[in-house]
Amino acid sequence: MTEKKKTIPEEPCHPVYSLQRILALLMFFLLFIPTANPARVCDLVNKNLSLLTSAISWTGLTSDVGRGFRAGWVSESSFRLIMAGSIVMLLGICVIAVGACMSFGNNKLKRSSFLFSLAGPFITVAGEALLVLSSSRIVEFARANGKLDRVYSGTLNGFLVGKSFVPYPSGRMILFAAIGALLLILTIITLIGTPAPEKGEKAQMESRYSLFLMFLPFALLTFIFCYLPLWGWRYSFFDYQSGQTLSKESFVGFKWFKFLFENEATRNDIFRVMKNTLAMSFLGIITSWVPLAFAVFLNEIPSKRFKRFVQTATTIPNFISWILVYAVAFAIFSTDGFINSVFGGNTNYLMSSSHMWLKMLLWGTWKGVGWSAIIYIAGIAGIDRQLYEAATVDGAGRFQRIWHVTIPGLVPTYMVMLLMAVAGMLSNGLDQYLVFSNHANATDMEVLDLYVYNLGIKGGSIPLSTVISMTKSLVSIALLFMANSISKLVRKESII
Repeated sequence: MTEKKKTIPEEPCHPVYSLQRILALLMFFLLFIPTANPARVCDLVNKNLSLLTSAISWTGLTSDVGRGFRAGWVSESSFRLIMAGSIVMLLGICVIAVGACMSFGNNKLKRSSFLFSLAGPFITVAGEALLVLSSSRIVEFARANGKLDRVYSGTLNGFLVGKSFVPYPSGRMILFAAIGALLLILTIITLIGTPAPEKGEKAQMESRYSLFLMFLPFALLTFIFCYLPLWGWRYSFFDYQSGQTLSKESFVGFKWFKFLFENEATRNDIFRVMKNTLAMSFLGIITSWVPLAFAVFLNEIPSKRFKRFVQTATTIPNFISWILVYAVAFAIFSTDGFINSVFGGNTNYLMSSSHMWLKMLLWGTWKGVGWSAIIYIAGIAGIDRQLYEAATVDGAGRFQRIWHVTIPGLVPTYMVMLLMAVAGMLSNGLDQYLVFSNHANATDMEVLDLYVYNLGIKGGSIPLSTVISMTKSLVSIALLFMANSISKLVRKESII
């Protein structure tokens, strides 16, 4: 008689829990919003700084205060107090988030979560108190050094009564305090309404919730590094120069979108850059089978020691920066490099623009083939060994087993990677082409990502480079769905 698998009973979820989780998520989201940053206690704090950045980056916090430090208008200790308050607030919000996550468990785990949910708001308010104190210290230091007129501009969180400065929480601080107070009230309500756990009950959580919480950190990292930067697309609708602020006066609508297609010089540059980008992407696509072939033949090496050596030697280049790769290339192919020293001559092969696309393909293949083969090696490990045994019994040789068992087993993985490569045709990267670029090969070397860098960072045309980058992202999404539709039509399989 088989023993039934124990399941964790699902606890009835009170609507108050849902509201509590939403508020915790809102507070966590406000960590990344500069306009809601309570650490902006005065104009000396960068307006584009979020609470998270204020807590983890001293350079970012003091980027606009260098002159104030040097001139003696403000003390570094005041800004260290701001950073300390930001760190305490960040800690409090993290504690609140932990409590919200634990509330998905059974009654035992919910009871444990109350400790975090109750402590979090108090920690957050303690951080806000440090921020209020910092604004008072900024004014007191400026008054002691006779620089009050330079520091106090009416934007500090307080007001002057004669010569005394009375600090008070800003609207941003009040927002965090109000959310914390509401969370505290909801926690008390759920604490009263949650029944005590049964004797001997263990703190547990349903698998669907635990799996979701395991996935949540990766989703947050994706949001922070992939989706949050999309907020920068707004620069494409303004006449923006580095260091300026966005305003109604600088709003120009679709001016830069029209300029991209109406300006002849820009059109010619785009056509040239697109030719380089698509050519190098096409070369990468038609050689995308190389990592698969490498993995297949690596799998056939009988000596495990030699196999590990080859795999390690071919994977290590992936972790070498392109700057070091260029240093190796310079040592071999420059005028004083190895080739000219051994065979004689005075040719600088790195300055030549001939066969530039092929050269970049070869360098990229050398650097990435071992790393790209890992997914196929994992795919080979997942192929049923009984298929190989059956093929051997039927008289299949080594190459026949490769052709009829290994390669068909890797085709689904290869097709997914191929579709992703098609979707990323406009994204060649930047590092490789930046380090190998020079005045002799720049015309044939410049791809779209490098062009956006040169246009925005070097040329200072941030709105136009943002337009191009935005267009590239939208086209890449369209290519992904197009490739997925073709795959669904031909192979009856979809990757989305």
